[in-house]
Amino acid sequence: MRSLFEDKKTVAVLAIPPVAIMLFAIMAPLLVSLYFSFMKWSGFGAIKFIGLRNYVELLTADKVFVRSLLNAVALMLVTIFLQNPVAFAVAATLTRLGEKSSRLLRTIYFIPATLSLVVVTKLWVNIFNPTYGILNKILKLAGMEDIAIAWLSDTRTALWSVIWIMIWQGFGWALLFYYSGLMTLPKEIEEAARVDGANRMQLYTKIVIPYLLPVIQAVIVIDVVSSLKQMEIIYLSTEGGPGFYTQFIAVYLYQKAFKYSEYGYGNAISVVFVLIAVALTIAIQRAFKKMSDE
Repeated sequence: MRSLFEDKKTVAVLAIPPVAIMLFAIMAPLLVSLYFSFMKWSGFGAIKFIGLRNYVELLTADKVFVRSLLNAVALMLVTIFLQNPVAFAVAATLTRLGEKSSRLLRTIYFIPATLSLVVVTKLWVNIFNPTYGILNKILKLAGMEDIAIAWLSDTRTALWSVIWIMIWQGFGWALLFYYSGLMTLPKEIEEAARVDGANRMQLYTKIVIPYLLPVIQAVIVIDVVSSLKQMEIIYLSTEGGPGFYTQFIAVYLYQKAFKYSEYGYGNAISVVFVLIAVALTIAIQRAFKKMSDE
């Protein structure tokens, strides 16, 4: 009896709904955004074709866009090279604890990820408040009044304070990915490595990490895309200020399109945003494929 999926007509019919949804939900908005990116339009009224002028200004003269892109890169580096190693180490530790202790700690670590971004942002805005925030109160009690500053409005600390909020809120997701990956590692492989004389460092560098490369790749891709599209925490805490020190691409796009009524320019930002995200994702996939092949 022939399998249902051996019939090419059946496969084609079953493929129509997901393809249609993808075209409607992804490709159509991208094409519309691409169209408007060549226009000068405020979102209503007259619309004027200006060709590549939005892109030329964005890529050659827009210092705010450059700042937003650099801030996204800073967040990527922190998540990839700081948050991920810590999350991996904590996940590895949790796998070696008893079930009750591990479950309790996993729950505690994951709580921030379950909270509303509004709640998380409001919580940390209050903590960082220079007048009544608990952070400055603790510093003053410890005799460190000089360090007690306006964390979210000082140009020296605003970006890193906002990045801390993002890291705190997203740490649980990275931990969950790594813990789940470690729990799928066959015990036989680990035991065989130990029998062969591998120490703990060799076990992780030669066995565990290569085994988890697909998980690590997925987490890094998520980190990169998330860094580019950060909006809610920024908008609710600083709105990109002071000045443009904490500006991120998604917030800048929103402000240009809807606050300053530069709809065409906002669409140009969105197109460049998508191209950067796709390019970085492809680069990461190729890098990990090369690592896997080696």
